[in-house]
Amino acid sequence: MIQIPIESLNLQMLNVGFAHHDGDWNWQQVSSPFTRIYLVTEGRARLHLTDMVLDLRQGHMYIVPAYTMHSYECHGLFCHYYLHFYEGFKNETNVFEMFDIPVETDASDVCRRLFEQMCLDYPDAQLPESDPQAYDNTTSFTDYVQRYNRLPLWQKMRLRGTMLLLFSHFMQQATPRVWTNDERLMKVLAYANKHIHEEIDMDHLASVACITKYYLIRRFKQEFGLTPMHYIIKKKIERSQLLLLTSDKTVKEVAYSIGFNDHSYFIRQFKKIVGTTPLAYRQTRR
Repeated sequence: MIQIPIESLNLQMLNVGFAHHDGDWNWQQVSSPFTRIYLVTEGRARLHLTDMVLDLRQGHMYIVPAYTMHSYECHGLFCHYYLHFYEGFKNETNVFEMFDIPVETDASDVCRRLFEQMCLDYPDAQLPESDPQAYDNTTSFTDYVQRYNRLPLWQKMRLRGTMLLLFSHFMQQATPRVWTNDERLMKVLAYANKHIHEEIDMDHLASVACITKYYLIRRFKQEFGLTPMHYIIKKKIERSQLLLLTSDKTVKEVAYSIGFNDHSYFIRQFKKIVGTTPLAYRQTRR
């Protein structure tokens, strides 16, 4: 059975609130470096993901992991609570990679009360408007992070506990991915995440797994759909997206901080994965 230290789930709140829509929740191709949880209280809408379309129903909760491309569709009344959070920088493997986590789960009365209490405790954490471009930008993201960082320790503890309680409803139905039975792949991912800020080469990854690099590449691609080095680059780029939104580091400094010695190569890889350059990514989110 997979054991994940609870302290590795370093959840930090960005926004929480309640939204009332009347056919005006129709945003396309949204992708952000934070996770969203919705609890539907009234009406219906649709959530479009890469491989499925979900009808969002009253009395249910939904989760959209960070960096997941998705769209919303709403043609009438739709009311929901929302929670946005991100995982502070850490070296553990992402829980969404280790488990198949359902996108939808039943919402208990306890869940609704937790949302109600968070909205009462943090009224200034409500979004200014529902358009992602209004809040998914450098200025807003930095403000939200600073607001959370200014909270006293006891409030951070209470918030983290509340977010974990909501998250646990999804984890209760989660199942370990097949590859998690392979200790060699577990070691590779653990090493890659721990040393994501460094240069990592295939020879060393193979020695960590105690197998040949050719077998590691084949086995890794079989389970994840990409090679170990492509996985590492993807993780580095995701880390850089968060850094571009939460820090004032230059593009070159961001590149060096995640283990790219050639910042031109970093820019090319960023554009290949994200679809725009790091500088444009930051500027379009100001």
